Amino acid sequence: SLPLPGIALPIGISFFTFQAMSYVLDVYRGDARLSKNYFDVLLYISLFPQLIAGPIVKYHDVDQQLHARIITIEKTAAGFRSVAAPTAWLGAVAYLFQIYFDFSGYSDMAIGLGQAFGFTFKENFNYPYIAETMQDFWRRWHISLSTWFREYVYIPLGGNRKGRLRTGLNKLTVFLLTGLWHGASWNFIAWGLFFGVLLIAEKLLLGHALEKMPRVLRHLYLLLA
Repeated sequence: SLPLPGIALPIGISFFTFQAMSYVLDVYRGDARLSKNYFDVLLYISLFPQLIAGPIVKYHDVDQQLHARIITIEKTAAGFRSVAAPTAWLGAVAYLFQIYFDFSGYSDMAIGLGQAFGFTFKENFNYPYIAETMQDFWRRWHISLSTWFREYVYIPLGGNRKGRLRTGLNKLTVFLLTGLWHGASWNFIAWGLFFGVLLIAEKLLLGHALEKMPRVLRHLYLLLA
């Protein structure tokens, strides 16, 4: 048998391979000029905005732009406004359902597979989008994660038995760790802190106001949050 080489394929290889071929073919066919600057070629091949998922950029389309680009406030603003606000909100709402159907559906599959082998797993979702407060939401969403952190982190830290300040710090710690559990990056840390701060705010500031709201407004608040 032949030993398999341990070659690590870099991310985006299919895209930058085609772009490198485009440079060679465009120059060979006379559709673009030969670049005398090696770093210009590297810049073209490794343009990061589209390197992972496209679109594939042909060399003759950006040859001149590698040397002469006009950057203005208007163009920059237009670049960040790639979708209109209603479309962006539609995407956010659609993702609200996508992440639930994906995650809850997978949990149901895992529970079913476990049952087929004689295991009984607890439910992981309990209609989270009918919640009216963030605290209620986290009792219903990814229940196994919430209960794990409650049993192994929140309660050992003192839970809600050591005063309001300590309770708030314990909740913040739990959700900071929850963010890190999802991924080691700053956006997940911000995600965890957002929920931690919101839960503390509900407990200390928003509780009475939420109780006085009509149910439909509490529900809308939860979905927006």
